[in-house]
Amino acid sequence: MNLPPLTNGTLQRRYKRFLADITLDDGRQIVAHCPNTGRMTSCWQPGAPVQVSHSDNPKRKLAWTLERVDMGGGWIGVHTGRVNQVIAEAIAEGAIAELTGYATVSREVTFNTAEHRSRLDLKLTDGEAADGWVEVKNATLLVGDTVQFPDAVTDRGLKHLNVLAEAVAQGNRGVLVFAVNRPEGRCLSVADQVDPAYGKRLREVVERGVEVIAPRLEHGSQSITVNGAIQVMLK
Repeated sequence: MNLPPLTNGTLQRRYKRFLADITLDDGRQIVAHCPNTGRMTSCWQPGAPVQVSHSDNPKRKLAWTLERVDMGGGWIGVHTGRVNQVIAEAIAEGAIAELTGYATVSREVTFNTAEHRSRLDLKLTDGEAADGWVEVKNATLLVGDTVQFPDAVTDRGLKHLNVLAEAVAQGNRGVLVFAVNRPEGRCLSVADQVDPAYGKRLREVVERGVEVIAPRLEHGSQSITVNGAIQVMLK
């Protein structure tokens, strides 16, 4: 995925969850939108290098958007809205081995359960295997040498686990993609210390056939692509 033009700066603080004070390299002080609902634990600190994008849309309250942060090991993608497109493009290009063989990749598709309708990130169709329902999560929490998810309690994420399990029960594939959006970390695990209910339910749905994969995202100067994957360790 190609990114918009990026501007370098230094992070001063993050506050009210969606706001970040940043000093650009040319000295300008800006307030940027932080498109990340999590705590961003291990993904920000005052003085960290950042890159931001700019929008000329007059309807936006904030023209600048925080795209990525460098905590010393390389760029971490904190713009959660970018990840679905990266994964969709990678699937279409055959860059994720577990999800090859589908001719059609559809985004933001509604899955109907017996109780409600729920929208999942991707649906894979027109393949030899069963249709695939895919939910993508941006995994950035680093604990030691392990990337973990989630970094905050996630009721929405819990709901998605239930929907994926229902997809499997109906004869489809249900796939949870933890997009590892930082260069560090040798494996991926669930952050039980953050959200034990999520960890418990994740293991339960895996037992029911939900698949979990963790492709690594790689940041170029103006792009984000998938480059390999890391091992998933849920026990």
